[in-house]
Amino acid sequence: MARILHLTDLHFGFHRQTLVQPLLSRITELRPDLVVITGDLTHRALTDQMQEARRFLDRIEAPLMLMPGNHDIPLWNPVARMFWPFRGFRKHFGPLLAPVGRVDDVRVLSVNSADPYVWQRGKIRQGEIGRIIGGVDPLGTNIVALHHPLQQLPRVDKALARRAREALGRLEAAGVQVVLSGHLHRWALDEVLDTGRHPRVLQIQTGTALCARISDRWNEFVLLQVDGPRIVVERHRAPMDKGGFQPPDLAAYSRASGVWRRV
Repeated sequence: MARILHLTDLHFGFHRQTLVQPLLSRITELRPDLVVITGDLTHRALTDQMQEARRFLDRIEAPLMLMPGNHDIPLWNPVARMFWPFRGFRKHFGPLLAPVGRVDDVRVLSVNSADPYVWQRGKIRQGEIGRIIGGVDPLGTNIVALHHPLQQLPRVDKALARRAREALGRLEAAGVQVVLSGHLHRWALDEVLDTGRHPRVLQIQTGTALCARISDRWNEFVLLQVDGPRIVVERHRAPMDKGGFQPPDLAAYSRASGVWRRV
């Protein structure tokens, strides 16, 4: 069984400082095989924010996979945003913007969906879909991780990333079974699955892990226990008015029938 922990939208620089240690403690308790962080490690891509995020990451004992979010690109420096948007990210978090990870028969393929030219929206770059398809393991479980969701519910007022619909259709056809994303600061899993639009892809849209925006109501992360065609999803939440994480909400999903169903 592979244990994949998903964090997103930490927003160091505008984060709940009092939740940092409880989050680290919970991660240590869960003993994940891999921690996947889908962007927005910082709030404004400033050097001190990246340094603080780096110190946080260095306290996680599990292997890490990191990719940028739109907040990890300089906002207030248009020259840097246009010509070297990922310099700071590479300096503090490593040279790879779309790393690949593996735990047993689970393959995690990431996408850099941050777009310096349209700061919030995001995009899937030319060639990225083909690269991911080329890395799919036909005998294992394939997870794609990126900052921007590939499908959004009608209640979402943000623009969908460019080429997201094309990417989701092609990835589903190629055998990608799970997509991890963030960006929206809103949890969505069952509602997306219930649309019936892409039943062979379990899309897990996780809320913010540390952002201090009160309207988000809580911070959260998710642990996936992947066992062949079955996944147990542990959602860990810390309400804004509480000092730590509650016991997790658990739900199990199976693709044994060919499509994902909650069991």
